[in-house]
Amino acid sequence: MSVQSAPATGIAPASATTEQQASTTALAGGATGADEPAATRGRTSIADVVVVKVAGVAAREIPGVHAMGGGLSRTIGAVRDRVPGGRSNVGRGVKVEVGERQTAIDLDLVVEYGLPIADLARDVRENVIDAVERITGLEVVEVNVTINDVHLPEDEDGAPETTTSRVA
Repeated sequence: MSVQSAPATGIAPASATTEQQASTTALAGGATGADEPAATRGRTSIADVVVVKVAGVAAREIPGVHAMGGGLSRTIGAVRDRVPGGRSNVGRGVKVEVGERQTAIDLDLVVEYGLPIADLARDVRENVIDAVERITGLEVVEVNVTINDVHLPEDEDGAPETTTSRVA
């Protein structure tokens, strides 16, 4: 995944994940001075973690998305969620690259069994693009969706295991 860097647009890609140190992207360089309009006095910066959280929440809003993240991150997240006072990580399964005006997003999903995966991925992509562009003002150049697993109804916690032996 990469944000296109072109001299004409001045896009300098910056990479961030939830595990990396947070960085910020300046959206608007403002002017200073009392004679400038109020709306242009100062700068607006958006931390990469903001894009991660917005994309994570938007992806989870789509029915059929059971969980996000790879196997290890889901396991660690499940332990974290059970700890008293622990909070859910909405950025789990989301990686972003943020430039000056553009962003690219990678999502790792677990989907519910029986739903058309291509349609679900399209719905997730559309919702994430809409939310990130509306909330941050950044142009989303791509959203890559990886389906890591399918959640089966019998995978529910506490469901009785009904495996039978094929041999006597």
